[in-house]
Amino acid sequence: MPVQPVHVLVLGGTTEARRLAEHLAAHDPGVRVTTSLAGRVSAPRLPPGDVRVGGFGGPDGLAAWVREHDVDVLIDATHPFAATMSRNAAEAAAQAHVPLLALRRPGWVAQDGDRWHAAGSLAEAAELLPALGERVFLTTGRMGLAAFAGAALDDLWFLVRSVDAPEPPCPARMEVLLDRGPFTLEGERALIRRHRLDVLVTKDSGGDATAPKLTAAREAGIPVVVVRRPPVPEGVPVARTPDEAVEWVRRLYASG
Repeated sequence: MPVQPVHVLVLGGTTEARRLAEHLAAHDPGVRVTTSLAGRVSAPRLPPGDVRVGGFGGPDGLAAWVREHDVDVLIDATHPFAATMSRNAAEAAAQAHVPLLALRRPGWVAQDGDRWHAAGSLAEAAELLPALGERVFLTTGRMGLAAFAGAALDDLWFLVRSVDAPEPPCPARMEVLLDRGPFTLEGERALIRRHRLDVLVTKDSGGDATAPKLTAAREAGIPVVVVRRPPVPEGVPVARTPDEAVEWVRRLYASG
């Protein structure tokens, strides 16, 4: 009787999640991959294998889906700031009694010449801005712009870059730039010059696709407000790269 393939559910939406699915689908015939996408981005790049789009209805819904579809392994490869989804994954894995791994790219590290200001949240980042600049390059995505919509920031001008158009509430004075990474260093330099930007706001997403803005800000001597990422739920093992995640899965089903 043929051996049932190991069913891996990847909570995706990141470059690392797509690379993980590509590797498992291409090189691990004993693995069946399903990637779940939240559906918040229009026209996402779809990974190989099965794909589902939409929420689960909280940790109970995710646990039910895992049991109903005979999922053997759960991998949380969502964005480093998708804290709610990560908590739901931890609770669901415990309920369904399946192993869980978090795939998290390393965060950025400040270099000589950087003028970084750490913030624990978007609201805290917004509070720092009036003392740092007047023309803000806001690269935190379309979600959470309400934190920058208060009257205290009405004198500031924002260049808001996101994949999809933001919805109100938004900063009072802003221009929206719809674009998707990876971004080039020359392109980021040009944006800073063209719009006379004097402060950058970013989440500590890590990775190479959006890192050139940090180099451009360093070269221009402008301050950067870096929003710290939330911690991975306690007790969940972490892989820093798709290759590490692949090895973790292999060790898991080899020992099983």
